[in-house]
Amino acid sequence: MDTVSAADALAVRHLGRVPYADALALQEDLRARLALGEAAETILLLEHPDVITYGRGAKDGNTRASDADLRRLGYEVFRVNRGGDVTWHGPGQLVGYPLLDLARHGSDVHAYLRALEGALIEVLADFGIDACRREGYAGVWLDPRRKIASIGVGLRRWLTLHGFALNVNCDLARFDVIVPCGLGDVRMVSMASVLGHEVDFAAVASRVEVALRKVFH
Repeated sequence: MDTVSAADALAVRHLGRVPYADALALQEDLRARLALGEAAETILLLEHPDVITYGRGAKDGNTRASDADLRRLGYEVFRVNRGGDVTWHGPGQLVGYPLLDLARHGSDVHAYLRALEGALIEVLADFGIDACRREGYAGVWLDPRRKIASIGVGLRRWLTLHGFALNVNCDLARFDVIVPCGLGDVRMVSMASVLGHEVDFAAVASRVEVALRKVFH
């Protein structure tokens, strides 16, 4: 269900499972309205059905199947204007799309990325997972070889698009058709795989909302 929780100038919407194309269209609409002063800054929290997305930095060889084969295996395929290489989104993964005006938040893309990482690190700590940044690489890590959250953003006139993906209870085998984020020596992990049990997805989403409101309110 689409629910809206708004505080002052920041709205956070929990949308459930949304097809990638629909979420992308919603982002574009909200960003256009934000530019016109017709919408509040908004953070979308949701899941996607299985989808492979290629960012601006995607390189040949970082997928292990053709687009046609990926579709036969049940993945949608999109090439989008975000940073980063190739990644997977799917059930059990919490995806966050902040639609923000960075001119209100310091006009600093590097600081924005670090803020997203910091919020996710704080949330993971609340669930007993010790996570960190990795110098030179976006995302959230357990160590240099294990990655638990990916970040890839788009920016136009300081207005943000795309965002982050936190692996909560997802089927990690769905990453096997790609080289996640183009890093062949890195293994994707999830909160469930680290803790040894399924995690309350709604509780994670609620805690992420709190952490992001603290950073961007």
